[in-house]
Amino acid sequence: MNIAIITGASSGLGREYARLLAAESGLDELWLIARRQDRLEKLKAELPLPSRLLVCDLTDTAVFTAIQQQLMAVKGIEIRWLINAAGFGRIGTCAEIGVETTGRMIDLNCRAAVAMTQLAIPFMSAGAHILEICSCAAFQPIPYLTAYAASKAFLLSYSRGLGRELAAQGIEITAVCPYWIRDTEFITRAIETDHSGIFQGFPLACTQHEVASRSLRAARNHIRVCTPDMVSFLHRILTSCIPHSWLIHLSELYRRLA
Repeated sequence: MNIAIITGASSGLGREYARLLAAESGLDELWLIARRQDRLEKLKAELPLPSRLLVCDLTDTAVFTAIQQQLMAVKGIEIRWLINAAGFGRIGTCAEIGVETTGRMIDLNCRAAVAMTQLAIPFMSAGAHILEICSCAAFQPIPYLTAYAASKAFLLSYSRGLGRELAAQGIEITAVCPYWIRDTEFITRAIETDHSGIFQGFPLACTQHEVASRSLRAARNHIRVCTPDMVSFLHRILTSCIPHSWLIHLSELYRRLA
């Protein structure tokens, strides 16, 4: 049985990936992972492909053993797509965001993505794809998005290194690094800790459909790092040429002008 596993499937990019992959031939079932059962049930009812719902919190380390056991219980299972879309960010100073929230952010954005990836690999073969949803924030340190940007830098580095390790098996990893996405919950949730109004606007933000469809196409075309919009594409080029100390000052300027 050929399946796709999507984390963070109850909203935003995860939900959009589920809709796009459900329309594809070659998959027998989607495994959708998120905390909000009601939203997963609603999504399942919309999809033309059978879906298995795994309602869990990926910051709880015990869930990975449970997911692995479910995979082992299905004879002949093949994971053709793993999309690690679960994650969140917070805007503000380190004091405003707090130790607990920062810890959960790192757990979900980094540890959970790594755990899901490594438990999935034994069930993959040549032609399988892994999408790690990073951010163009991964390309440089960003004050007031400090822990979020650092967590995505970790995931980008992990994706590129592991991609080389898995090349001999024919398993491909694509790190997806978009700019702001205007029609997900990410911005609304991220500004909850921005008590000082540090970020006033999000110009040129793209849509979840643009990011999901372009990144799936990039993965099929063997692209290892996908910048699915013009801002993230230019950001990647800029950050490869300019010292990070300068980029921090430029990010401050951008924040004030946005």
